[in-house]
Amino acid sequence: MPIKHKLKEGRTKYFIAALLSVVIWGFFSIPLRLLQDYAPEDILHYRIFTSLIITWLVILFFRKSKLKQDLTYLKSESKTERKRIIWLSILAGFLITSNWFTYIYAVNEVSLKSAAFAYMICPLITAMGGFLILKEKLSTFKLAAIGIAAISIVILAQGSFRELLWSVIVASLYAFYLIIQRVMGRIDKLLMLGIHLVIATVITLPLFLYNFQQLPLDLYFWTVIVIISILFTIVPLFLSLYALIGMPSSTLGIIIYLNPIVAFAVAFFYFHEGIDPHQLYAYSMLFAAVIVFNWNSIKELTIRPAE
Repeated sequence: MPIKHKLKEGRTKYFIAALLSVVIWGFFSIPLRLLQDYAPEDILHYRIFTSLIITWLVILFFRKSKLKQDLTYLKSESKTERKRIIWLSILAGFLITSNWFTYIYAVNEVSLKSAAFAYMICPLITAMGGFLILKEKLSTFKLAAIGIAAISIVILAQGSFRELLWSVIVASLYAFYLIIQRVMGRIDKLLMLGIHLVIATVITLPLFLYNFQQLPLDLYFWTVIVIISILFTIVPLFLSLYALIGMPSSTLGIIIYLNPIVAFAVAFFYFHEGIDPHQLYAYSMLFAAVIVFNWNSIKELTIRPAE
């Protein structure tokens, strides 16, 4: 097999990981709506605690060698570099925790569309952040894709200022989380997720203890929480962190445009929320932007190389 083809196959697995993470998140509103009677902060707390337990059980029982490798790597780094990694990890944990809370609040207290709209703004912030902060290159095709996406966002932004404000907040938190993960490429991604969950627990535990009344005893609640923790937290976050090993944050950012497309399809077909023609037109433009931005990756997936 030619070396060039092997390299393409290597990049393809990161592209597929990014696609899967985004598509999974597009269905997140379904389990969240099942818990609509519970307070957003309760859903967040038990999501974090359950995800923390499951993730660290997997690390300690199945990835102990990776944990030892990463501890050795951290010890080998300079004191300055270790401090940088620690502070970036704390910041990442704060960003992802805030993103989770604001997203849950937007879905259950504002509107499904405001939550989905956040992931239309997020790719633009991520792509431009990657370009300005990480100096990631943007080709003419990619700039054109960003332009198409921006036009579609303007079309969809004609609505409630409250919804738009929450969309911007949710989007910015996740965009900067992705940018930080691109910088921290050496540490095992499941361990990184475990660290973020520890930080998230430290951040939210005081509020949880302050408001705690009694532990939910409803089996239905815990079943949905476990599903959210595994299928809609650990799996997609690990896939997105893994994807960042082999692709720029700007590329993953643009692939996130599939999230609102899936989310709005869920809102329309599953929850029967209305959608008007200009929204349908705007989502079609978003889908076109994803295709244009990732054209080279799509060619690698669909065009078989010559032997």
